[in-house]
Amino acid sequence: MTRFRLTIEFDGRPYMGWQRQAHGPSVQQAIEEAIAIVTGEEATLHAAGRTDAGVHGKAMAAHAEIAKPIMPFRLMEALNARLRPNPIAVLACEAVPDDWHARFSCIGRRYIYRIVNRRAPLTFEAGLAWQVAAPLDAAAMHEAAQRLVGAHDFTTFRSAHCQAQSPLKSLDRLDVRRDGEVIEVEAAARSFLHHQVRSMVGCLALVGRGKWTADDLSDALEAADRSRLGLNAPPDGLYFMEAVYPL
Repeated sequence: MTRFRLTIEFDGRPYMGWQRQAHGPSVQQAIEEAIAIVTGEEATLHAAGRTDAGVHGKAMAAHAEIAKPIMPFRLMEALNARLRPNPIAVLACEAVPDDWHARFSCIGRRYIYRIVNRRAPLTFEAGLAWQVAAPLDAAAMHEAAQRLVGAHDFTTFRSAHCQAQSPLKSLDRLDVRRDGEVIEVEAAARSFLHHQVRSMVGCLALVGRGKWTADDLSDALEAADRSRLGLNAPPDGLYFMEAVYPL
């Protein structure tokens, strides 16, 4: 039995999220079905994180155990052949020690949220970014975002359906930068609550529009009350960018 680490890219638009579920297609299901065709085995795919319906992945880390003797490159090529035409690609594949775990060995996760700040409708990026027509002050958003960095009770920014045992999280970085009409919000932490990034981005957009101040953001955080959330950004612009592991 060999444990394989996969690095996976996917467009989340056709899926109900990463995790296999009964009420719709998932990224996990598509890859597990491809593994079954390639190897004749029913393997379970474990990932560094879960994504919501419509959320995308640039480099999701996952692992599966396979008994069939197969080289990592051959497995990657075979899975990509079977995954077509699904918008899922295995970018890398390697054998890892039996104690390596995509979720439990992970010491950091990084997301980027993309906003296209323009009035004209999205064409190529429809479903791949959040269009905000009103002008956004990215500098004000970045300044306010620093109020959220550090260890806090993020109950306000947590989905009511979040299954985490505690709302306490430590946010390592929350940066906002603009390049032309594109604004990117980069978030890094050991782990995140369900909807945490989308909820933070939604409130930062209120700051960018001048509807909230940085103090309003701090007040919402300190309230530790989901009803104080100003706005939950849509899934379209959210990308899982990186899972970090010890060297």
